[in-house]
Amino acid sequence: MLTLSLATLFTLAILLGGGVWIAFALLGTGWIALTGFTSFEVGPILASDFWGASYGWDLTALPMFVWMGEILFRSGLADNMFRALSPWLNRLPGRLLHSNIIGSGLFAAVCGSSAATCATVGKMTLPELERRGYDETLAIGTLASASTLGLLIPPSIMMIVYGVVTEQSISRLFMAGVGPGLLLLALFMIYLVIWSLTAGRNGGAGHAETPMPFLDKVRNSWRLIPLLVLIGGILGSIYGGVASPTEAAAVGVVLSMVIARFNGHFDKSIFLESMFAGLRTSCMIAFIIAGASFLSSAMSFTQLPTQLASAIAAMGLSPNVLLVMLTLFLLVLGCFLDGISLILLVTSIIMPLINAAGIDPIWFGIYLVIVVEISQITPPVGFNLFVIQGLTGKNIFTIAKATLPFFLLMLFAIVLMRAFPEIVLYLPQAMTG
Repeated sequence: MLTLSLATLFTLAILLGGGVWIAFALLGTGWIALTGFTSFEVGPILASDFWGASYGWDLTALPMFVWMGEILFRSGLADNMFRALSPWLNRLPGRLLHSNIIGSGLFAAVCGSSAATCATVGKMTLPELERRGYDETLAIGTLASASTLGLLIPPSIMMIVYGVVTEQSISRLFMAGVGPGLLLLALFMIYLVIWSLTAGRNGGAGHAETPMPFLDKVRNSWRLIPLLVLIGGILGSIYGGVASPTEAAAVGVVLSMVIARFNGHFDKSIFLESMFAGLRTSCMIAFIIAGASFLSSAMSFTQLPTQLASAIAAMGLSPNVLLVMLTLFLLVLGCFLDGISLILLVTSIIMPLINAAGIDPIWFGIYLVIVVEISQITPPVGFNLFVIQGLTGKNIFTIAKATLPFFLLMLFAIVLMRAFPEIVLYLPQAMTG
């Protein structure tokens, strides 16, 4: 078992380190494992896994949600959110810095992409916050961290990928992400309030805006109506049992086109740009899923996961100790892999350990998504750091330093989820109960 484990890890490290595409690295590792340590024919297994990973109905939701995010990315929705939220945040400690957190949470609820959320909201909020005298470090930190919620707050591309690979209910995963998503939003906002009250100068929270009459605030909030309709159309149809995630994704695409047209940001060129951008992203993800499926099958034929699970079980590690070790391992791995690759690689090898430890697979899926969120703000391969760097021109390690408090808050959220698993499991259990 040790020889096979080292050979697998060494092969994967060499391929990834050599710049080989993730999908090909997974395929190559699985191929070597099968040919070197089993007597099975590789061709039939490869063909079967590629077909099995590509025809699933649940997977159809993935390109639809990706396309929806690309449309909203070009729709001007972030501008409307900022203008609607600003008057309500003027008296809250931290003021408009909360617009990064709330705006990212709202946009994440309809986008599903961390990078798209970061870029879309950041293009609007960062220049405005800088112009109004807000602390740049905190503005960058709140944006980079809160935009990771695009992976957690449903609909989430990561949850679809995890659900397809592990054969878990995507609807239940979506519901399980609501509680942790709200928890992270609350933790971020509470930290921002405390920081602003204790750091002096209102925490670098800029200049107070001219107060707006209550009725004017209400009138200005109409800009949020299209967003709320979109969220309600997607999540309401799923949670109400009216539509599957795939059907809800199709509804979301149509509604996003209507919203973009309503905002005056939708024409033939935007339609084609968003469609082809979504197609490229979806093909990349689908190819990685197929490669991960083949690697997972190869590992099953070599019996490595079963032997590894047995070895760890023999060590007598408690589930909590296992999660601590796994978190450290995933944080290191997340420094070098993107989120989807991390999820697919982990589920290919580690799920037998999770099942053996008695950890709920729905809970583990949400835990895994949060760890992936953390990796989005961890150098050297933190995608959100690259997005912010493109928006601000700042050094990537300067940006990473700004996200450190929120990095720790995400780890704290995992601790709370472990201590109170109902944060994750209450809604899914209520759905099935």
